[in-house]
Amino acid sequence: MTDLQNLVERLEKAVGRLEMVSHGPGARGGYGEGSSNGVAEYVQAFDSLLAGPVAEYMKISKEIGGDVQKHAEMVHSGLMTERALLVTASQCQQPAANNFSSLLKPISDQIQVVQRFREKNRGSKLFNHLSAVSESIPALGWVAMAPKPGPYVKEMTDAAMFYSNRVLKEYKDVDKKHVDWVKAYLSIWTELQAYIKEHHTTGLTWSKTGPVATDGGSPTPPPPPCGGPPPPPPPPPGPPAPTSTNPDSDDPASRSALFAQINQGEAITSGLKHVSDDMKTHKNPALKNQGGPVRTGPKPFTAPKASPVTNPSQKQPLRKELPVLELEGKKWRVENHEGASNLVVSGTELKQVAYVYKCVNSTLHIKGKINSITLDNCKKLGLVFDDVVGIVEIINSRDIQVQVLGKVPTISINKTDGCHIYLSKTSLDCVIVSAKSSEMNVLIPTDSGDFNEFPIPEQFKTLWNGQKLVTTVTEIAG
Repeated sequence: MTDLQNLVERLEKAVGRLEMVSHGPGARGGYGEGSSNGVAEYVQAFDSLLAGPVAEYMKISKEIGGDVQKHAEMVHSGLMTERALLVTASQCQQPAANNFSSLLKPISDQIQVVQRFREKNRGSKLFNHLSAVSESIPALGWVAMAPKPGPYVKEMTDAAMFYSNRVLKEYKDVDKKHVDWVKAYLSIWTELQAYIKEHHTTGLTWSKTGPVATDGGSPTPPPPPCGGPPPPPPPPPGPPAPTSTNPDSDDPASRSALFAQINQGEAITSGLKHVSDDMKTHKNPALKNQGGPVRTGPKPFTAPKASPVTNPSQKQPLRKELPVLELEGKKWRVENHEGASNLVVSGTELKQVAYVYKCVNSTLHIKGKINSITLDNCKKLGLVFDDVVGIVEIINSRDIQVQVLGKVPTISINKTDGCHIYLSKTSLDCVIVSAKSSEMNVLIPTDSGDFNEFPIPEQFKTLWNGQKLVTTVTEIAG
């Protein structure tokens, strides 16, 4: 009797395992539901990534709370969307390019959700956290980056370094939890690179068998369960293909006559009628005035005129954000100003920072000593300041002019086209760091009160000297 009970228990456990395989997470994506083959090896490896660094990142984000926790939930949704695509790829053959674009759309949409959250919360105290995630989340698009998905993830990880280093600098001696958050988040992409190198070295690996993946998630509808209603009948056949109105058009004799005429060579034009000059309308204008209808070709296409109600240019001002110039805690926010030539920030303190965002065709004067200044996404902006004890950062901007009246130790220029820096005599020891920028010039004061202009190099030469790479500035002869 005991042996019989043991046998029943073993059978129940075996049935339970089979049910988990057939209805577990591996059946997502609409393909192979109820399959006894289980989950593909590289899907299981991705699940390990989700259970490891991703789970740790989610845990610390929840402890920090606020915008970081909300952002982490969006990132997790993107990773789960990508897992569903991996399940599809493990059970289906690679689709055509247009269908593959449709399969990628959910991932693309989730990436945009993550990035829009950062844009809507620029005033957040955890803005650097949100920016580190927003800059690197496009790494989820590695599934479309054949033949080098791994280096693409590495490039997106590097894009997060700027803001993640700012988090480390801000919380290094204040709250270790934020330091652990940076390590956990970056480890996601580091582990993903190793995962790609092992399972998808040259691109997303598709199944060699099974149906071709479609944008609908399932190539064919699943069979109905036993005892269910029968499937609907197939649609009626389409209309028959049009046939020629000439009953003799497919006659072999008519085809032979046609080829015989074509094979005449130059003699084929012998039957054409000569058109004299008096029969040509461009040489005999009187023919144009003769009666009778004149056949003309179809009118060229013209785009329909947009009604005043649906004109997008009229809706644009509704989305324009209001200008801001205020002190929020220890941060001066100067945002969304356009055409303002008299912006002034005064009464600053050493612990305060200034963040200038989306200011266009404006001039800003920051008086007194301040800790740091950041220009982000500005265009045609003139900045004048007295003293900065930390750093002046210029990011994602264009046509910027900066004038130093006092001292500044460091100026950083990143992803900026067109930047002129006017140094004072007391700030000539300033260190200027640039990356991914162009048209940068430094103007040095002279004894006469004028400035001498010197360009910052943009072109470099790198050589291997037998032990290491040596990079020098390339002198362009003009």
